[in-house]
Amino acid sequence: MSIRAPRKGENYELSVDLNSEYREKRKDAIKRTIASMTVGKDVSGLFPDVLKNMQTDDLEQKKLVYLYLMNYAKTQPELVILAVNTFVKDTDDPNPLVRALAIRTMGCLRAEKIIDYLSDPLQKCLRDENPYVRKTAALCVAKLYDLKPELVIDNGFLEQLQDMIADSNPMVVANTVAALTDIHIAATSQPGTSSSDPGIFHITTSILNKLLIALNECSEWGRVAILNALARYVAQDDKESEHICERVVPQFQHVNGAVVLAAVKVIMIHMRGVRREELTKQLIRKMAPPLVTLLSSPPEVQWVALRNINLLLQKRPELLSNEMRVFFCKYNDPLYVKVEKLDIMVRLANENNVDALLSELKEYASEVDVDFVRKSIKAIGQTAVKIDAAAERCVNVLLELIATRVSYVVQEAVVVMKDIFRKYPSTYEGVIPILCSNLDELDEPEAKASLIWIIGEYANTIDNADELLSIFVDTFVEESYPVQLQTLTAVVKLFLKKPDSSQGIVQKVLNTATKDCDSPDVRDRAYIYWRLLSMDPAAAKAVVLAHRPPISIPRTTVSAALLEELLGEIGTLASVYHKPAETFIGKGRIGADAVRKGDLGEDQFSAQKALQTVVAGQQAENLLDFDDSTNVEGQPSGLAATQVLSQTPAAANLLAGTSSNPLDDLVSIFGSGGGGVGTMPATPMGFGGGAFGATPAFAATPMSAAPPTPAPPTINSQSQQDDLLGLF
Repeated sequence: MSIRAPRKGENYELSVDLNSEYREKRKDAIKRTIASMTVGKDVSGLFPDVLKNMQTDDLEQKKLVYLYLMNYAKTQPELVILAVNTFVKDTDDPNPLVRALAIRTMGCLRAEKIIDYLSDPLQKCLRDENPYVRKTAALCVAKLYDLKPELVIDNGFLEQLQDMIADSNPMVVANTVAALTDIHIAATSQPGTSSSDPGIFHITTSILNKLLIALNECSEWGRVAILNALARYVAQDDKESEHICERVVPQFQHVNGAVVLAAVKVIMIHMRGVRREELTKQLIRKMAPPLVTLLSSPPEVQWVALRNINLLLQKRPELLSNEMRVFFCKYNDPLYVKVEKLDIMVRLANENNVDALLSELKEYASEVDVDFVRKSIKAIGQTAVKIDAAAERCVNVLLELIATRVSYVVQEAVVVMKDIFRKYPSTYEGVIPILCSNLDELDEPEAKASLIWIIGEYANTIDNADELLSIFVDTFVEESYPVQLQTLTAVVKLFLKKPDSSQGIVQKVLNTATKDCDSPDVRDRAYIYWRLLSMDPAAAKAVVLAHRPPISIPRTTVSAALLEELLGEIGTLASVYHKPAETFIGKGRIGADAVRKGDLGEDQFSAQKALQTVVAGQQAENLLDFDDSTNVEGQPSGLAATQVLSQTPAAANLLAGTSSNPLDDLVSIFGSGGGGVGTMPATPMGFGGGAFGATPAFAATPMSAAPPTPAPPTINSQSQQDDLLGLF
């Protein structure tokens, strides 16, 4: 007779203890099993041994076993069926805690084979005499719907949930509403769902009254569920909107921030239906204190509150107009909180509180955090642009900051001054010498570009503008592209304002930009300027020195329609990110199909414009030929040409949005000659059509002609197609 070698290992010891005859030893083994499971060890092999310990009167042990089952039900679905009898038996236990625990665990076991056994126990628990069991069973229905919707509908669970809204216990009502809302979201997320789908949760007037009664009695998370349901309700008239607002206002005093934000959401939605102006003002006045209270929360909660407050102020700027000081930054605030506070302070700025704001922002500009200092200086500039009466005070503060000679402070102040000059042209020209004296301090592209713009814009008042710009022209190739573009434009402005003294510098910068620069944007702009100056200086003045409208700070950061949508999502991630929910959740993040449907009209308009551009391109192949030319007789042009072009199959597919390969369709449109739309013969013409000196305005300062460019040959349809494919 052979003797089996002793088995060793932690799992073997646990298995022995789980089968021990002593109750305490078995319970301790279950605890150790759960501990191993929690730290990530695989104890799925102990499933049969743990299962044997389900039938016990010890509630703590039963909870531990149920926890183990929930964790390993997916990996051991065959063995889970062995536990069904115990679950069913536990749903008849005299202890309501055991009944609720059993039905909750059965709902959490996401195993297909156990679902069919769940119906009868769930029916009993939904009608249980104990409210704790009923509220647990209500949530179980939502979990079951997620796994097998047809089973929920066939067994009449949805009708039972509808009846439970009238339950005497407010917690049962809250959980029922939460379950019905989850089912509603799951049902509406399915494509092709109709309004008659049984999963759709329609809130009627009778349901509304029951929800309002239960609102003040249930727990904080129950209140959030009910408030979210109230936000979905569409009021019948202004009286009902007023009634809902009056019943929800007491929730502002709740200690939980989620309840406060949910109440704010309901008020903001139903305030749209309130007609009485004094009631609207009263509601807004009552909304301010709870929002201010949220700012005494931990930093993370503060940030969420600030993001929501930012949205609310975009809709109702008067909401916190007297509460500027509560948004002043504290020394221990994290950067993300400080940045949000800065944004809100600028929104709340007005002539009454601007002095306090400027003194505060000036203090922030001496902080050690460079990012925060930059944003503070930017906020000073935004305040100057927003409040005309305070602009001079803002400029004085900026000059004081520039006098500190701290590099990043000076550079950010120069960028901000550029915006102030855009808003108030020819008002603060006395500041320009101070800015120019700090030229050596600038090493960042944005700051350099801003100062160059100022020099070019005020070249006629700056005596040594050509000397200042020549510094950047000498290092033109080494500069970044934004600086190159701004230098090019500034030199051309200088030439148009002072043609006699800037002949050499403009010739130099145009030569450098067209020959030595590797950026196509810079080269193209240089060619355009060269041609404008050589052909028609008057047109050059009209283009380069055109009047620019003053800038302003937009009142909202999102579109009006999106703002209304986000106000209906207050307290969720959508209102924190300031983006619609479909852009960051769901299977496809942003549903491409949904976006297509939403913007179908806009897409068709864009496609029509694109086709019109194609026609225009075919009728004038030489894009550098600015001469007016007549159309070929009998050929349609403009919109008529687009209509002819859209009759081709490829264009029709593009317009309808049914194109399987948009690139091939575009190629066929280019290659087919536009489906009968005639193309103009190319008119070869180089850049060297004339010299700067050829025009009367510049007769005293002759310049060499621009380098000639070869005339584009006439391209047949096949080579057009090959060239376009070559681009890709």
